[in-house]
Amino acid sequence: MDIKKIISDGTLGMKKAVEWTVNEFNSLHTGKASPQMVENIQVHIESYGMTQRLKDMAAITTPDARSIVVQPFDKAVMDDIRKAIQSANIGINPVPQGNFLRCPVPELSGERRQEMVKVSHRMAEEGKVRLRNARRDALEIAKKGNKDKVVTDDDLKRIEKEIQTLTDTWSKEIDKALKTKESELTGN
Repeated sequence: MDIKKIISDGTLGMKKAVEWTVNEFNSLHTGKASPQMVENIQVHIESYGMTQRLKDMAAITTPDARSIVVQPFDKAVMDDIRKAIQSANIGINPVPQGNFLRCPVPELSGERRQEMVKVSHRMAEEGKVRLRNARRDALEIAKKGNKDKVVTDDDLKRIEKEIQTLTDTWSKEIDKALKTKESELTGN
């Protein structure tokens, strides 16, 4: 059992946890238009009898800070996309304009901003739980190696220390991303 592999696998798991958290933060509505707000909305296409993500069936752009433009690759599904965005309950009401949909992004109220800050804190905590799970998995592999006499006691201590250092580092990354998202949400 290779010590570097245990540590690199643990690092990979932690990195994925941080990326997941940052991706979740991007889905939060900050009052500023962003394609991430709508790209993962599931659209049921009546004529095809299937469901797809919006980003797989339309070009999504933000021409300005207050609106999102969704241009379907197939104009026949425009009404299905409009219905899906409305039913996603994200506070956006798309307006058909020729061969595309313009989605005006409403300004956030102070109360809604505080609610979003709380949601971002929950997302950060869930990210940290994923981080701790990655740490636990790496440590379990190292302890199993120690029990099987493949990893020495000294190596186990070194792995535990390095994994904890990595956990602390990635946890600070989540905190930094949370602080950035918080300032976006509150407008500070």
